[in-house]
Amino acid sequence: QLQLVESGGGLVQPGGSLRLSCAASGFTLDYYAIGWFRRAPGMEREGVSCISSSGGSTNYADSVKGRFTISRDNAKNTVYLQMNSLKPEDTAVYYCAADSVPLNSDYVPTLKIEYDYWGQGTQVTVSS
Repeated sequence: QLQLVESGGGLVQPGGSLRLSCAASGFTLDYYAIGWFRRAPGMEREGVSCISSSGGSTNYADSVKGRFTISRDNAKNTVYLQMNSLKPEDTAVYYCAADSVPLNSDYVPTLKIEYDYWGQGTQVTVSS
């Protein structure tokens, strides 16, 4: 069974940090670009960051540039999202998603419709 599982969410004060993990089971992430998305209450799901299957290309939403860093460890079949300098407006459910691409591709998919598999999400709450 193909599955993506997010973890690492929680409650953090403004200015704090969290590291989200996206672990895959049932398939290897080597052949997938991975994206992080989030949905705040009452809002549409929006793209946060994505990384190519090669790991050599990344993309960030303007709202998180300079604060969030995406990375991948294919040996652990896991992708990470390091979130620093968190703000209350970062509060949302965070989802990871996988898009099937060639091995070692530098393509970075930015549209939700491109992704084939989705995790169930992890809640991030930034509040004092």
